[in-house]
Amino acid sequence: MESVGMLSRILARSAAPRGVIVRSFRTSAPAVSAVTEGPERDVKNFPRPVRPIYPGKVRMGFIPEEWFELFYKKTGVTGPYMFGVSFLTYLCSKEIYIMEHEYYNGLSLALLCIIGVKKLGPSISAWLDKGIDQYENSWEEGRKNQLQTLQDSIEAEKKEQWRAEGQTLLFEAKKENIALQIEAAYRERLMQTYSEVKKRLDYQVETQNIETRISQKHMTQWIVNNVLKSITPQQEKDSLKKCISDLKALSAVA
Repeated sequence: MESVGMLSRILARSAAPRGVIVRSFRTSAPAVSAVTEGPERDVKNFPRPVRPIYPGKVRMGFIPEEWFELFYKKTGVTGPYMFGVSFLTYLCSKEIYIMEHEYYNGLSLALLCIIGVKKLGPSISAWLDKGIDQYENSWEEGRKNQLQTLQDSIEAEKKEQWRAEGQTLLFEAKKENIALQIEAAYRERLMQTYSEVKKRLDYQVETQNIETRISQKHMTQWIVNNVLKSITPQQEKDSLKKCISDLKALSAVA
């Protein structure tokens, strides 16, 4: 019986997907709070089925306990045993089940199996359970490593998102710097335009001033030349004498 339970446990755990830890569960329905169900599921009348790890109870090594409980309501406690004895007697008396040499070989083989299970079953079960626990520990370690890797990936992703937000602020600062550079270039070009326009206006003003001075000088020279041309030699001599006499008068007064 112990070997049957041990083999059932091994098969149940080997059937589970790799990376999933198989734990011992009761054969009854699981708690509703442990499973997230939709509002339309009737978990009370139709609970979620659970695959048991250990087999159900048996009697005499191979007869399920449920078969005996089925007879209890009709025949009482001794009913299943009486039915078994009667049915076996019927098979043997009608020679439906013939007790030939293979029957006795089967009895001896069954006896050897029972002795082997009773003597070697606990040690083999403990050894196999130890191996299963090692598998569970390795799977649990792998699961923890995978969870840690995923957690590290999540933290790295959050850090990258934080860096991306910093890049957004950096982009805004770069935009402001570019706007300032554009404004400085605009003002510089505006000043260059002002300087060039001023130079051209100053040139025009200076040109007009030069033309005015040239015109004045030409006009003065023309007037002087015409006045000199209009003075006769006699007038020049009289003017010279007048100047000399005026100088003498000034010198006498001094």
